[in-house]
Amino acid sequence: MIPIQVKKLTATAQLPRYAHTGPFGDLAADLYASESVTLAPAGESGCTAAVPTGIALGFPATHGALIEDRSGLALRGITTLAGVIDPGYRGELRIVLTNLTPSSVDVRPGDRIAQLRIVERIEAAFEEVSGLSESARGAGGFGSTGQ
Repeated sequence: MIPIQVKKLTATAQLPRYAHTGPFGDLAADLYASESVTLAPAGESGCTAAVPTGIALGFPATHGALIEDRSGLALRGITTLAGVIDPGYRGELRIVLTNLTPSSVDVRPGDRIAQLRIVERIEAAFEEVSGLSESARGAGGFGSTGQ
């Protein structure tokens, strides 16, 4: 296990937690809203908001995290749009949520709003080249498999 420090910034904040642990446990921990936020309907001003969690995280230099959708919310049209947490960031974790539905959605303190997936930090060395090696896929992108 990787120790991650968590500082509660508000009384309504909750620590991230896994619903299922052990050998076949969850890949990501639940994150909770610490304040009430109303997401306006899709197509109106304000359908995207940064929802406070009331926590700040202290990662070791070797790890960071990605913010992922909760599948139940995504199925209902509530999705995250951004979410890379670098190891050095120590500010409040705010979750960017977007409402894709035609109705307003109320988020309340304690609601599970996203998932936190811990990832190992790997730093790459980017080298400019004049060409790339061949591969079976080549330059095939979106729709290249016929799907």
